[in-house]
Parts: sequence; C-alpha cells; structure tokens
Amino acid sequence: MHFDPRTQAALREVGLDTDDLEEASDLVAEAVREDAAALEAFFADGGTYYSDMDVAHSDDSIQEHGVEYLDTYTHAADLRGYLRFDSWGVYVEGGRVLNDDVVELTLGATVHDRVRFARTTDALE
Repeated sequence: MHFDPRTQAALREVGLDTDDLEEASDLVAEAVREDAAALEAFFADGGTYYSDMDVAHSDDSIQEHGVEYLDTYTHAADLRGYLRFDSWGVYVEGGRVLNDDVVELTLGATVHDRVRFARTTDALE
C-alpha cells in the first residue's frame, strides 16, 4: 500500500477499513499505469514535438524538439522515466495527459519544471 501512515490514519478516521485502503491503493496504482501507457503512446511515433519549456538561450515561448522516445515505469503512485530528445535526454518525475493533443511531464535534473508537450504549436496556445 502506498499511502503514508498519516494518510492511512486520516482515511481510517473517516471510515475506511484496511480492505478499503488496499482497494483505493490498487485503483491509484492502476490509474498511474494507465497514465504511463498513454504518455508513452503519445510519444510513440517520435518526431517533432513542441513544448512550453523555459530555455535559457531562447526568448520564444514555444520550443521545437526532436523526440526519439519516452520510457516510463511505475511503482504505486509514482510515475518515472526518461524522455530522449535527438541530442540529449531528461529524467521524468511525473506526468499526465491533459487532453488528446497535450501532455504534461514533470522533468527532473537540468530542467526541474512541469512542461507541456504537443504535436502542434496551436495546441499549446
């Protein structure tokens, strides 16, 4: 079960028993696995993507990236992975599908930010 002890205590206080907590934990883990699969599918074809990533050497609000792949893994409520661009990569520390055209990844070291990605610039505006 991935709920920390304080959360477990609070959930028990509102009436959930151990079976309820385990079921909720399983549902969260399944939702994270589904999100990971959807995010990987979004980047599955590789190619050109656009983002709202803040880049030090650019004044543009939308950046263009060549993306090779997104590789994810999950553990309970955690979604982690690696996003590989043409010439560099970054660790992924979370993510979610915002709609059919836009996803958001929480990127780790070197970026340290939430970044939205889309196949078209229009989807980010």
